[in-house]
Amino acid sequence: MAGGRRNEWPPEDWFGKFYLADLHVHSRFSRATSREMGVPALARVAREKGLALVGTGDFTHPEYFRELSELLEPAPEEGLYVYREDPDGPRFILSAEVSNIFAQNHRKNRRIHTLILAPSLEVVREINLALSRLGDLSADGRPTFGFPVKELVRLLRQISPEIVFIPAHVWTPWYSVFGSFSGFDSVEECFEEETEHIFALETGLSSDPEMNWRVSALDRYTLVSNSDAHSPAKLGREANAFWYPMSYPEIVRALKTGDLAFTVEFYPEEGKYHFDGHRACGVLLAPAETRAHGGRCPVCGGALTVGVMHRVEELADRPEGFRPEGRPLSVHLVPLSEIIAEALGLGPQSKQVKRTYRQLIELGGSEFSLLLEKPYEELADFVPDRILEGLRRVREGRVFVRPGYDGVYGVVSIFREEPPGEEKDSLRQQSLF
Repeated sequence: MAGGRRNEWPPEDWFGKFYLADLHVHSRFSRATSREMGVPALARVAREKGLALVGTGDFTHPEYFRELSELLEPAPEEGLYVYREDPDGPRFILSAEVSNIFAQNHRKNRRIHTLILAPSLEVVREINLALSRLGDLSADGRPTFGFPVKELVRLLRQISPEIVFIPAHVWTPWYSVFGSFSGFDSVEECFEEETEHIFALETGLSSDPEMNWRVSALDRYTLVSNSDAHSPAKLGREANAFWYPMSYPEIVRALKTGDLAFTVEFYPEEGKYHFDGHRACGVLLAPAETRAHGGRCPVCGGALTVGVMHRVEELADRPEGFRPEGRPLSVHLVPLSEIIAEALGLGPQSKQVKRTYRQLIELGGSEFSLLLEKPYEELADFVPDRILEGLRRVREGRVFVRPGYDGVYGVVSIFREEPPGEEKDSLRQQSLF
């Protein structure tokens, strides 16, 4: 299936006035997470990516909290931290994700994930003490509790009103506010009397701001985008551009007012729950097709996993393409390693792709500098022609995506309508210089 978006682009005079931040990541103490995920790797990769601020992730885990206390020191910017061995490197914001599985409004299977930001290690220590009385924090970097998520907000706000609560990946079918299997039809239905303390929503990989703008009930919320990275390479696949100056209070102000420059977006079709489908049968369906089949798999007759686009259409009261006034720009990108891989006809994990990535980063400064900032004339001095053409097509939104479904990631193609495959041997042997 072909796709693509008209990419918005920040004006040239904005560069230097904003910084990029990825607020939602995980440590190695979360399930299915790389053993590398910790402060040293986050600091190193954030610098390579061009992220000025990154979340710590998983501050609720006792062992990881000890690491954070040992490895981080206060940064000059209020409420932020820096890796002790890299004091001029990326800043850290204290972050964690919490899972609540509970019954509410006559339904048992409510499952909500919440991103939490905290202003200091002292506040985090109090958060962890309070939550340790309610569950086992050492079982997973993303702890699970059996009480309603609104009670989480109430409990932690008693510790500090500066704590920020952001409902995570709000459209994901299994664990989110609007999830087709476990969610609600509104933020208010989920958080009830605590709704006033929710002022930002994380769109998740399978949706983007354009999709959320179709739901007028979400106009009051700031839309943010983060990587939810479980490995270093995924850091920054989505991010937020905040205006300088950088500090925890300024970040909270921006989240409350919506005063962001733009968000960096994964193509939502590439998300693994964008469309409906049934992975076991290899069935991928658009929402209209799912309705035509009565929500059942046309191969086996089992229930289909209803994806994000389907849920957006169920709750939307605006047509596709509607844009509310005054919203931050929405910039859709493809990771540099994927652009290089397709240009060379190789897998993203191949040695040649990794080597080329390193060479380009050394010459260009950072991944986001190459993807977002440097003009083509400057890139042409050191970027091979086919990779440069890939960068141009991504900036212009000229890509094709086979949508993801039922836990299967979508596939982006930059150079043709079909998903990437094998290239000619001559292209395989192409080197950077």
